[in-house]
Amino acid sequence: MLWQSLKMALKAIFGNKMRSLLTILGVVIGVVAIVVLVAIGQGTNASVISRIEGMGTNMLSVNITARRSNPVTYDGLNELALDESIAYLAPYIGVSGTVKAGSTTYDDATIQGTSPGCEEIRNWTIAGGRFLKMPDLDNRSFVAVIGFEAAQEMFGTQDAVGATLSINGYSFTVVGVLEEIGSSISGSQDNMVLIPFTLAQRLFGNQRGITSFYVSANSSAEIPFAQAAVESYLDKLFGNTAATTNRQYRIMNQSDMLSALNETTQTLTLMLGGIAAISLLVGGIGIMNIMLVSVSERTREIGIRKAIGAARSNILSQFLIESLVVSLLGGFIGLLISFGAMIVLEPILSMTLSVSPTIAVLAIGFSVFIGVVFGLYPANKASKLKPIDALHYEG
Repeated sequence: MLWQSLKMALKAIFGNKMRSLLTILGVVIGVVAIVVLVAIGQGTNASVISRIEGMGTNMLSVNITARRSNPVTYDGLNELALDESIAYLAPYIGVSGTVKAGSTTYDDATIQGTSPGCEEIRNWTIAGGRFLKMPDLDNRSFVAVIGFEAAQEMFGTQDAVGATLSINGYSFTVVGVLEEIGSSISGSQDNMVLIPFTLAQRLFGNQRGITSFYVSANSSAEIPFAQAAVESYLDKLFGNTAATTNRQYRIMNQSDMLSALNETTQTLTLMLGGIAAISLLVGGIGIMNIMLVSVSERTREIGIRKAIGAARSNILSQFLIESLVVSLLGGFIGLLISFGAMIVLEPILSMTLSVSPTIAVLAIGFSVFIGVVFGLYPANKASKLKPIDALHYEG
């Protein structure tokens, strides 16, 4: 009997191809919207996490917010770096200046003064030459390590070691070029020009103590201990006590940032999926509308079937199966179109898009649920028709 109902449902669907196609289209659009938007949300989440991890998963970023006296010194940070939970520590300072290489002016450069160990903290790789060394800081040497993009823009090649550039009229020798890093949440990381921290302080007049520095813990498990060591050092330096509420520094924990961003993007993904689900509900209303029309058109057929002995359950199952077939077809077609849409969108959005089995099953399951819910009323209406009324229907 189930097979017979399925055959009759398929006959009714393919007997009105255009109407069935338009009905299925509503479900297709809903499924595509759910799958693609959720995939974009998950892809964005993965992309953001990847970029943050690229900055160093064991990293702490410390900013001194004291407006008056700032007792943080380079020698003091060297003592802090001896803590057993800390692997590397590097101060940094962002400075403004015009970078030139011959007749080429590079306006997009990000000039930073930093120290050895920064490349380990930030997971940077040297493509050629070397990174900054302690003698560079001790002697305030006029040397620079530049990013991949900076090398290409200023010298037209990545092999720029030994070349000369100038910053605010001071001549620097390029001693190293970084491998291509890409972008982070703060923008491109390939436009950097890194110079010795002590030289940057002297040249750009920043003698107010160290206002920013990076810390790398030995492992992810030791991040809390490294952070505690930094807090203890700074509290002692600034004379803070347990009762102090407004501390003169701010510590950004990379792990905490990852967790917060992960929660935010997951919420965004759920919101996108919820918005897309509304379009599937609209598709369900389309199914109900068409099924009601179908019941109206086939009223005499229903009357004949009931007159020759068809039970109410037979009529109910016939129309319910018809609604289910429409929603299932729409679900599977929508899923196939979603795969194609993601292949097209991947290079446009510059992120990896994929459909998790869970999302695919949920999308199909939701389309089936919509088919049942919105097909139930028309099916129930058809099954309740009295044979004598149905046979006399002139619709």
